[in-house]
Amino acid sequence: MIDEDRDLALFDGPNRIARGAEAVVSSAFRAALAASSQATLRVFDMETGRPVDLDLRPKTSDPAPTPRRGRPRLGVAAREVTLLPRHWNWLAAQPGGASAALRRLVDQARRTGADADARRRRTDAAYAFMVEMAGDAPDFEEASRALFAADRDRLTALITPWPSDIQAQVLELFDGE
Repeated sequence: MIDEDRDLALFDGPNRIARGAEAVVSSAFRAALAASSQATLRVFDMETGRPVDLDLRPKTSDPAPTPRRGRPRLGVAAREVTLLPRHWNWLAAQPGGASAALRRLVDQARRTGADADARRRRTDAAYAFMVEMAGDAPDFEEASRALFAADRDRLTALITPWPSDIQAQVLELFDGE
C-alpha cells in the first residue's frame, strides 16, 4: 500500500533525482531504471534518513472491506509498565486513576520537550543519511561530530568536498526542511 504522507528522496549514486510522496518517487524510480539498467538507485525516508524499499509490483484492486462487529477501535493500546510500589501508590491516588495520570504526564513531557525531541530526530535522520551516502567521504567523522554538536557552520565547511546533492540533503535533514 502506498503511503502518500511519507516524504521520500530518490538518489542515483550521489545525485538526487526525485523527492516527494511515495507515488512520485516510485514513478521516478521506474523511469530511472528504464533509462539505465546500470543506475544505482536508493530511496530514503526523509523523516528518518534511512533507506527504504519500494514495492514496485503492479497494484491489484483491494478487496472490499468487511464490516466489523462489536465496539469501534478507539486507538488504545494496552502495554505493560513496570514501576516501583511507591510509584503505583502515587498513581492510584491521582484523579482518574493510574492510566489518566500517566496520559497527563506523557502529554506534559511531550509539550515541554517537543523542541529538543524534534532537534534530536533531525540530527538522527541527518546522521543516518550521512552514514549511508557518505560514510567513507573525507572528514566524515569530523562532520559527524559537528552534526551532533549542532554546529551548522562547521558541518557545512566539512562537507563542502562531498557531492552537492548529498551536502544539500544532509543540511535539509539537519535544518528540518
